[in-house]
Order: sequence, then structure tokens, then C-alpha cells
Amino acid sequence: MYMDEMDFPTPDVPVESITPEALKEQIDAGEPVTLLDTRMESDYEEWRIDGENVESINIPYYEFLDDEIDESVLEQIPDDEEITVLCAKGGASDYVAGTLIERGYDVDHLEEGMNGWASIYEAVEVERYDGPGTLLQYQRPSSGCLGYLVYDDGEAAIVDPLRAFTDRYLEDAAELGVDLKYAIDTHIHADHISGVRDLDDEGVEGVIPAAAVDRGVTYADELTQAADGDEFQVGDATIETVFTPGHTTGMTSYLIGGSLLATGDGLFVESVARPDLEEGDEGAPDAARQLYESLQERVLTLPDDVLIGGAHFSDAAEPAADGTYTAPIGELVETMDALSVDEDEFVEIVLADMPPRPANYEDIIATNLGQQSVDDDEAFTLELGPNNCAASQDALTGD
Repeated sequence: MYMDEMDFPTPDVPVESITPEALKEQIDAGEPVTLLDTRMESDYEEWRIDGENVESINIPYYEFLDDEIDESVLEQIPDDEEITVLCAKGGASDYVAGTLIERGYDVDHLEEGMNGWASIYEAVEVERYDGPGTLLQYQRPSSGCLGYLVYDDGEAAIVDPLRAFTDRYLEDAAELGVDLKYAIDTHIHADHISGVRDLDDEGVEGVIPAAAVDRGVTYADELTQAADGDEFQVGDATIETVFTPGHTTGMTSYLIGGSLLATGDGLFVESVARPDLEEGDEGAPDAARQLYESLQERVLTLPDDVLIGGAHFSDAAEPAADGTYTAPIGELVETMDALSVDEDEFVEIVLADMPPRPANYEDIIATNLGQQSVDDDEAFTLELGPNNCAASQDALTGD
């Protein structure tokens, strides 16, 4: 049972709360933040709120259920700092915060817990984009998911939309005064539920890579299929389809306005794709060689000033000056060893130290293929946690 499915008594003292957005503002501003995470240790180890200025303490909620809390538990909690208590959904943290306030601690609790944290979705302009129109990068800090909205002359397209934020894209387009014309996926995602079909249901033209259909996409005939070289027009901005298999057999990138290559999970600003999510460990070496060919022949042959924008960022990624997770190709070649080695060495280092596979990735893939259905709440729960779609960053940079 998740902790917030339990019935916790109402605290006897008032407990102040902090919104996920306000907490993120504190972290982004570099303010010291102390978090008391009351989830189970396994959940905490898999996924938590981090940052250079964040001190995170994990003490499971059940340690606070007795009237007499063990002194060894209380000794782990600073009594001279402001503390934000959090849990999965907000129930346990409210209770734990109340028990600590009664004991003289200065605490509040995070509204809606990690579920609230997962609801943060920010749009940041890519200032170095010099193609037609304007390009925004959507950022989901809880999982590192990234998407891209390009708009020009009353039209717009979204690349790698998330189902959980379908309404957000439509609202943003309305606020910008543009017609959301296309919703485009780079591949069959393994870490989040795609929003392409939901947007297509709302009158947006849904686009999936033609190369991904053979994986068993059940709804392929209902959407537009993008083949290598196909172009989609948004005002004066052209979105060109660039087939870049490796992470998956259908992995496809999109060159937006000739200025930014939305690479999906092929190449990130701190790493390259992991190659084992489609065919498993047995097929990973061949997929890694396919990825090497895609990077060398389809990506790195573009001009050095073309920006790379992946579908994810990790804790190791540093944002650019404009706050986006983008970087010029030339800069990545200089800083990422994996982009300048030969094929055999590339395969060796990519396979050397891959992280755990994304949580629930098999169910997420099946959902994105249309082979199973989940409601909105189930979809949101499936994708909670880290994305883990990249290979080991340390191995690739040599740091």
C-alpha cells in the first residue's frame, strides 16, 4: 500500500504547505532547501528531488506513527533549519509535519507530494534558435522529459508531447494566438505516455515515424506517418524528418527551421541513447552500431552551429545560458568522447554501464503502441520516476 492510501489523522496543529512551483523557484534561485522525504527507502533511492543546494533526508513515514517518536529518528532532523516534508501524494507529509511542529520544528509540507512535483511543466524559449518563428522547450523536471513547440505566422507544432499535458498545449497555443497544426513523436517512448493520439482526437494532425509502425503500432492508419525526408510546414518554419535509428529501430529526429535537431532519445546534451529498450540485452550491440551510424552520418554531418535538443535531460545536464537543455553540435563533439571514437569503442563504452531500465517501461511501450489502454490516472502513475533513457553519462564523457 502506498503511504498516502492510508488514513492519517488530521494534525492537531496548523500545517503550512508549499506548492511544487514555489519549491522549484527556491531551488532554482540557489536558496538552501532541506527536504524530509517520508517515502519508503526504495522509492526514495529510485527517484527524489535533488539539487546542488538541496539537503535531502529520507525517514519513512511509519517512524512517526507512534506517540513517542524514537530519539534517534528526531536526531536526524535539523532543529535549526526550515524543513519541507514530502511524500507521494501529500497525506503522510501533512501528518508528519504536524507531529514535528508539535515538537518545535520549523516545517511545512509539499502540496500533493511527488505527484505535485511531477505536474510541473515549464516552457522556456530557445534563444539561440535562429530559424523562422519562435521555439519553446517544454521541461518536466521530475522526469527530465523535454518537448518542443515551434510557432510562426499563426501556426504551431509540438514535438514529443506528453499525454498528461494535452490540455496545456492547447491552452498555450490559444494564448499565443496560433493554431496547433501538428503533434509529432520521435519514436515509441519507453518512459512516458505519448500525447500524440490525444491531440489528434482534438483536431491536431498526429504524426508518428513510419519506421516505427512495424513494432506493432495498432493505430498507425489513423495518423500521418513521417518517412525520412518528409517535411511539415509551420508558417515559414520547415520541420524536416531525419531517420536516426539506434535507440529504437524507428527513432526519428526532426530538424526544426534548419536550426535545432529534435533528436528524441538519440542524442542528449550530456549523453547518447541506451540501445537496449527494444530488443533487450541480446539486441543491444547491433542497436548500438546502428546508433553510431546514425550519429556519424545523419547528425554530426550537420553544421556545427545546429542545436541539439533531446527528449530528456538528466541530473548531470547543465542548462545553457537561456535555461534550455540545448547545445550546438560542435560543442558536443568537443565535450562528449563518445562522438569522436571509432565504432567498436563506441559500442563498448555505450554498453559498459547502462542504468536501470525506466520504471514500468514495458507497460508504457505497450500503451504507446496501442496494445493496451490505461486511463489518465493510470497513465500518470506509470510514468512517475526517472526516465533512464540515456547510456551512462560518466562512461561517455570520460569524466
